[in-house]
Amino acid sequence: MKIKFLGGVRTVTGSRHLIEVKGKEFLLDCGLFQGRREEARKINENPNLDLSKIEAIILSHAHIDHSGNLPTFVRLGFKNSIYSTLATYDLSNVMLRDSAYIQEKDAEFLNKKLGKPLITPLYTIENVEKTLSLFVGVNYHKVFNLSEEVKVELFDAGHVLGSALILLEVYENTLQPKRLGYIVDLGRKNIPFLKDPEFIPDLDYMIIESTYGNRLHPEFSEVKKELSEVVNRTFKRKGKIIIPCFALERTQEILWCLNDLWNKGMIPEIPIYVDSPLAINVTEIFRLHPDCFDQKTKNMLLMGYDPFGFENILYTRSKEESQALNELKKPAIIISASGMCENGRILHHLRHNIENPKNTILIVGYMAQDTLGRKIVEKQKKVKIFGEEYRLKAEVVVMNAFSGHADRNDLINYAKKAKDTVKKIFVVHGDPDQSEALAQAIKELGIEVYVPNVGDEAEL
Repeated sequence: MKIKFLGGVRTVTGSRHLIEVKGKEFLLDCGLFQGRREEARKINENPNLDLSKIEAIILSHAHIDHSGNLPTFVRLGFKNSIYSTLATYDLSNVMLRDSAYIQEKDAEFLNKKLGKPLITPLYTIENVEKTLSLFVGVNYHKVFNLSEEVKVELFDAGHVLGSALILLEVYENTLQPKRLGYIVDLGRKNIPFLKDPEFIPDLDYMIIESTYGNRLHPEFSEVKKELSEVVNRTFKRKGKIIIPCFALERTQEILWCLNDLWNKGMIPEIPIYVDSPLAINVTEIFRLHPDCFDQKTKNMLLMGYDPFGFENILYTRSKEESQALNELKKPAIIISASGMCENGRILHHLRHNIENPKNTILIVGYMAQDTLGRKIVEKQKKVKIFGEEYRLKAEVVVMNAFSGHADRNDLINYAKKAKDTVKKIFVVHGDPDQSEALAQAIKELGIEVYVPNVGDEAEL
């Protein structure tokens, strides 16, 4: 068995790893690389693979940095099965369509601005339709065969709705299989809605993420206090709170917390706008998959309590409704995608609000290097939005407690539990400092560890 690391190494975007077994090739994830526009385009449209040789793709979850380049591969000739959980299929159905739509609209906007058609979308809705026809939905713990040599089982990752840790059992020259665990992305314990992550036993090899490989999260219980302080502070100065937010999971967590704070009288009666058709569609899909929820959320639903809706929430779908938010003169909370501020409606809200010191930009997710979101986190004095320069005068607040990723201790503990059987661990999906720090901690457990570069291969 051979692994080739093609993306999502020494960075947190574009996850893609090739598994080769007896000449047959399989892909773990097919994520969209996000960063500088020209660099991202070059990486995303060049798979550096013979797509006719890929027997299947196994998708861990629906986040765009893991699923978003699937339509490109289909456009370039991939025609075989894409395996995922049923919830991941439903989420991919709306998220990939939304990704194509945004690319088409952004290209249209930029071409109009440039005065000539220079930019084309990476893929279209038609490419997405063909991609969705290739999906095969599977349940957790339902073992299925990719080939005579490879069996697959999906475990609950506890990261987002339908997210999976992937176990590959590879039978090569012995009756005893090699067990490879794909622990990307690993979730956290005790976060709203979801069950805790599962542990895959008896692993021989492991690929593990390192998004927060050298950072610790505060307890989730602390997040509501900090969130209420941000809302009250901004409300008093009559400003708006702009929240760039991933439509999947993070939006639903934010709504859950705001709902709880409002019910307890910890925040004022401030209108909350969810300005993302994708987030609205994703929230509806959450309601279709109560099987993925933890017991507390199931009990809430049985009692008729809707954790995703209360009277202060207003969902905006149309372009006209979205544009009207920029004319608001009173305090409001605006939640909009994309999470890393690279495209979508959030760019328009930032453009209209970033220069007003009364406003707050609340960052509740990880921002990859070279994204607009990262520049805001770094509080750069000037940033570019749609090619125009804006001064960053709004207050910037970063709250990592909302992260759906395991932190340093969670990751080390997962590796430690595998110590008796695991022969080697590969550390991926993290900025270099985070990956190296986690690798050093795993090494101190007495486990062989390696942080690959793009293009590296490993023989197991």
